[in-house]
Amino acid sequence: MKEVNDETCECLATYHGKKSFIGRTIEEIFKFIEAAFIAESYSRRKGLLQSLDPRVKLISIMTIIFATVLVTNLKILTSVYVFLVLIAYISKIEVSYFIKRVWLFIPIFSAIIALPMIFNIFFPGDPLIQLIYLGPGAHLGPFSLPESVYITKQGVYAASIFIMRVATCVSAIVLLFLTTPQQMLFKAIRSVGVPRIYVLTLGMAYRYIFLLIDLVREMYIAKKARTIRSRNMFEEQKWVGGRIGYTLIRSLDMSEKVHMAMLSRGFTGDVKTMEEFKMRKRDYITGAASIALSIVLVATSQNIFR
Repeated sequence: MKEVNDETCECLATYHGKKSFIGRTIEEIFKFIEAAFIAESYSRRKGLLQSLDPRVKLISIMTIIFATVLVTNLKILTSVYVFLVLIAYISKIEVSYFIKRVWLFIPIFSAIIALPMIFNIFFPGDPLIQLIYLGPGAHLGPFSLPESVYITKQGVYAASIFIMRVATCVSAIVLLFLTTPQQMLFKAIRSVGVPRIYVLTLGMAYRYIFLLIDLVREMYIAKKARTIRSRNMFEEQKWVGGRIGYTLIRSLDMSEKVHMAMLSRGFTGDVKTMEEFKMRKRDYITGAASIALSIVLVATSQNIFR
């Protein structure tokens, strides 16, 4: 047996309390799995949205999103967002979890995209806060600049509308995913006319992403169990590259076997579940109310109601 190397190295899985990039990646994978299971648990709670027919829920939320995209009034957008937060609370979803899940990534990226809009260089308007005085005749290469660079009222308002619109639409989508089991959601998408090839691709991708993540976890644990000597960063990256290729080959082999097994069991391309959709009185009321709300939102925003 080779002699064990006791020297410390930066490529260790844990070095001076810090994890290597492989360890951090595996940890993020576990967090993803944990978040997915937590989200799945919300769909089994007895809340308002969980009690509705998935088809009605899908159409209602899509209708509200369509109306939200057309709304150009910040107060109305804020009201719709508060309404969605209230719906989340009634649907037994922790408000703090819901807000964090919505505002963690997409609205922040939207804020970064909308940031140039608040400056008078890109969006002229009334001064709100003056930043720099450049003087008359200022240039940046071939581009002429204004005398002063300042934040405009109109730019801040337009950026706020853009960010709130994105946050509201994302909130509606998150509500749909949190309150609907994945297989029922895919079946509802298929029932409203989406081609089955797209629905089938989404469903299979969602199921087998967890299998592939579990495969990656097993490979990492097996590597750690066999490792008695630390390796440098180049060897670690080489191992990761080899495992990526192996995972791709394994996924292709798995897809062929699964497809053949599905065909042998009578698979015809349609998504089938044990539960059947059944419309009730509250489903019709919810569908009509959401459509009416969407019409009111668009009409109010376009000043049709005076």
